[in-house]
Amino acid sequence: MDIILKTDITGLGYKNDIVSVKPGYGRNYLIPQGFAVMATDSNRKVVTENIRQAAHKAEKIKTDAQNIASQIGEMVLTIPAKAGESGKIFGRVTSIQIADALREKGFDIDRKKITIEDVKTLGAYQAALDLHKEVKHKVNVEVVAAE
Repeated sequence: MDIILKTDITGLGYKNDIVSVKPGYGRNYLIPQGFAVMATDSNRKVVTENIRQAAHKAEKIKTDAQNIASQIGEMVLTIPAKAGESGKIFGRVTSIQIADALREKGFDIDRKKITIEDVKTLGAYQAALDLHKEVKHKVNVEVVAAE
């Protein structure tokens, strides 16, 4: 039985892929859960058109992400944090604080797309920005003692 996937399914395929599955798996699980549709001629045409239209939108999103990455460039974000005498900070620096610092500079990036290693002391760190599946960027973060 051929089906068209509506979402990415690990071990089976990605969105808009046409895959062959056993009839029971397709009829009893994938289609009722909304993960797939039957691969009829009309559904195949719809998927082909969706892929064609999405390619144009995806290219625009990718170029926007590249523009943001080039604007951020080698920017250094300064994050104030309360710290003890030894330089160890109380709490930790999170992606929310980095997203707020970027927002102050004029870049609205979702906190879920920011990853940073475990920050427990004052100093310089790097945070990874996942702007697009093909566009990754690193931003320098300086953790300083708050006054």
